[in-house]
Amino acid sequence: MKKKIGFIAISLLLTFSCNDFLNIRPEGTTEAEGTDYSKSENIFLPVSAAYASMRGAHAFAYIGAFEIASDDADKGSEPNDGIAMKAIDEFAHTPATETFNELWNNFYGIASAATYAITQMPLFEAAQQDEANKREARACQAEAKVIRAYAYFNLTRLFGRVYIADKIYTAQELAALPQVNKEELYAFIEKDLEEAIPALPEYYSKEWAGRITKYTALGIKAKVHLYQSEWDSVAACAGSVIASGRYGLLSDFRTVFRAEGENSRESLFEIQSSTLGQERGSAPYIEYAYVQGPRGNSPFNMQGWGFCVPSQKLIDFLTDRGDDERKAVTLLQRGTKTPEGDSIMTKCTNPWYNGKVYTPSGENKWSYNGYGFDYNVRILRYSDVLLMYAEALARGAAQPAGVSKTAAEALNEVRSRVKLPDATATLDNILDERRAELALEEDRFFDLVRTGKAAAELTGFQQGKHEVYPIPAAQLQLNLNLTQNSGY
Repeated sequence: MKKKIGFIAISLLLTFSCNDFLNIRPEGTTEAEGTDYSKSENIFLPVSAAYASMRGAHAFAYIGAFEIASDDADKGSEPNDGIAMKAIDEFAHTPATETFNELWNNFYGIASAATYAITQMPLFEAAQQDEANKREARACQAEAKVIRAYAYFNLTRLFGRVYIADKIYTAQELAALPQVNKEELYAFIEKDLEEAIPALPEYYSKEWAGRITKYTALGIKAKVHLYQSEWDSVAACAGSVIASGRYGLLSDFRTVFRAEGENSRESLFEIQSSTLGQERGSAPYIEYAYVQGPRGNSPFNMQGWGFCVPSQKLIDFLTDRGDDERKAVTLLQRGTKTPEGDSIMTKCTNPWYNGKVYTPSGENKWSYNGYGFDYNVRILRYSDVLLMYAEALARGAAQPAGVSKTAAEALNEVRSRVKLPDATATLDNILDERRAELALEEDRFFDLVRTGKAAAELTGFQQGKHEVYPIPAAQLQLNLNLTQNSGY
């Protein structure tokens, strides 16, 4: 998929990316002009644009709000670099903090591109004569619905009450949309996922590896229910993924985060990033790994901005539990050499970096740097599904019919991979395992929020305020129907 999606997406990215979500709708309406809906090769193009729109949303701002805010990560970089990231790290952010407007625009941009694709697929289906092409149009529409559901899931996690834009709007109409409550948002998200699941294939060939499948949708749906404490539904969705037999843990934890581990049997959803083998020019890469790369390192292709570094609290947590394999992969230490032979120089700005996004120098071929440009962003892994399943059962969910795995078996499958002894499936053990397994993968902050532990674990966190971020000041000016979140 990296190659296939990448070449298609380069040109479409210019059409569907936009910094101001209020302007993307009119662009979407004009894009349809001249489209030949009878050509089967055009069916995937709007969906490709929706995939492409996800790349810009999963870099600096994403890392800040989803991970730097947690107790597992510090801002990193140099003290005076990244003022917005420092504010988020210290819970000193305000509605004017630029990161939030960027996140708002990015995730609404994804939703917009997905909605456009959703509206286009019935036109393709009607124009196709071959039944296989009609099925492809329906499957593509389902993919777009999952992308839209994912965007709104992040919007409501970030901002709480937001508006739903589920069709093509003019800028004026969009600016008048009211916020809806979280119950309505989750119902909308679940509806998209439920409609998508029957139309999606169970797998794609290697050529299209990384595309959304039925099990991607089920895994995301499990997480949507997780955030609503709907434990039977979590168990049912996660159990369906487990019972499929299509997924499993890679034997080596380090491989999960290397190039050979991308789109593997452990992966349910990754945002694809690639230089397409080029050294310069236009390419659909993401700077997710680059902004976390070792700051001040050498040679030039082994350095990045140095943000989102492991906290001492995370280091102590992994050390105290004897989690040596995960520690070796998650923590990249200054003054050491990696197993692949790259030095992390003693001159680097920070003592620790995110080892999960480390990419060997031989893979960083972009002309001016390129650290991690070919690194896919891991959004949903099978270990996450196993731990959601274990948590649901531990919280009282019934074991789904057709799924023989117990909570303890799911938990210990994850532990066994990193050579940890079996543990009882208590809620505390499962949540600790989530923290260790998913460290620095943008889960910890919202896990603390959803479990009610954020105020106790996060310095500066104010209960009743910091569970969500502020509605961006710029959006309050654009849409007078929006109201600010409590405490801001």
